[in-house]
Amino acid sequence: MKKINKTYLIVASIVLMFSIKGNAQIVKAEIRATGLTCSMCSNAINKQLKTLPEVVNVETDLNTNTFTVTLTEGNNLSPKVFKEKVEKAGFFIGTLVITAKPETITKSPYILVNDIATNGTEIQFQVVDKGYVTEKEFKKLSKSYKNVETYAAINEDDFHIKILN
Repeated sequence: MKKINKTYLIVASIVLMFSIKGNAQIVKAEIRATGLTCSMCSNAINKQLKTLPEVVNVETDLNTNTFTVTLTEGNNLSPKVFKEKVEKAGFFIGTLVITAKPETITKSPYILVNDIATNGTEIQFQVVDKGYVTEKEFKKLSKSYKNVETYAAINEDDFHIKILN
């Protein structure tokens, strides 16, 4: 009887461990918005971001037009959500840098454009697709990533990422 209980406990632990890893684990998103001219503009983005139930906190830096969004643990948000919220406020993303658990980038919508080994409990990466960088930056990146076949396709559900750390 004890052996069955131990076996059951081990199997249940393994299942629980893998189910927790199944979620995308975005911890934080740093969004630099373009087109802002005043504090009321940043307030519009701030309000949009706070409508997400997964958002714990939004910090705004008016000097750099950067919004640092802290998220709840275990969320399964994608970069597309941040783009939609910023655009709903009437602005655009100039840069989107995400801090996440390393297993997040192994999920299918993420396509690496650089090969950097990731060590540690969190990684930082930048989404380099059209709509997540400025138009000028996208033109430069298109030349740099011409070997990445999917980059030019501009699929809204795929995210080309560049590891930063």
